[in-house]
Formats: sequence, C-alpha cells, structure tokens
Amino acid sequence: MKRGRMEQLSQRDYTYLLRFRSDLRRFESWSRDQARRVGLTAAQHQLLLAVKGHPDHRDPTIREAAKYLNTRHHSVVGLVDRAERAGLLWRSRDESDGRAVRLVLTELGEERIAQLTQLHLAELARLAPVLQYLLAEPSDASR
Repeated sequence: MKRGRMEQLSQRDYTYLLRFRSDLRRFESWSRDQARRVGLTAAQHQLLLAVKGHPDHRDPTIREAAKYLNTRHHSVVGLVDRAERAGLLWRSRDESDGRAVRLVLTELGEERIAQLTQLHLAELARLAPVLQYLLAEPSDASR
C-alpha cells in the first residue's frame, strides 16, 4: 500500500485487506489441490516452478532452488531426489564448474508445470481487483 505513515485507514481498507488475506489462503489451498490432481505434491510444484522460472540461461542449482523455496539446501536435496524418481527432472553437472549440479526438467516436468501455470494464472486474475484496490493511491477516485 502506498500510504503515509499514520494515514487514517477506512473500514473499506480493512475489509479489502481481510478479503485479500482470505483469498490468499484459499488460493494456497486451491493450489495444493491442483498439484495433487496432476500427481504432484505442492512442494514438487514449487520446485518445478523454481526450475522453469529461473531467469538465468543456465538451469538452476540446488542452492538456487533452495533460495526460491525459502528452505534449506539439504531439504531441497531430498525433494529433488523424489522429483527425480518421479521422472519430473534430472540433475546435470555444470559444464564450466563440475562441482555444481543443475536441475533440468524432463518432458513430464515441463508438461506438469505448463498445465499448472495456466490454471494458476487464470485463478490469480480473479484476485487482481482486490490487489489493485490495496495498491492504489489513497487519493484515487475509486476509493
């Protein structure tokens, strides 16, 4: 919210913030359900997104995936092990640094993340009006 330090908030501000936080919790639950429907855990979905969404031209390392997932390196190693056994990704040695292991999506992993991303973008569009209200300047006529 672009608001002054101690600016007076309206009841509508509180109502929209409540709605947004409630919608976020519902979205998180919905997201877990969508992952389950395509045979993934929520953590596997997040891992696939971390690999696919990685902005570098090189595939992400386990350390980078751990940073995206906000978890510890050793926890991601276990998650990667399970995702690899499920045929969702594979490990590849970095060509310029043999110590680094990079994560690469398999065809199945690519299919699953594309499928889930389409669903998630459509669902997020539904949340946009609430977020737009919360981010609007207080002087906007729509407030």
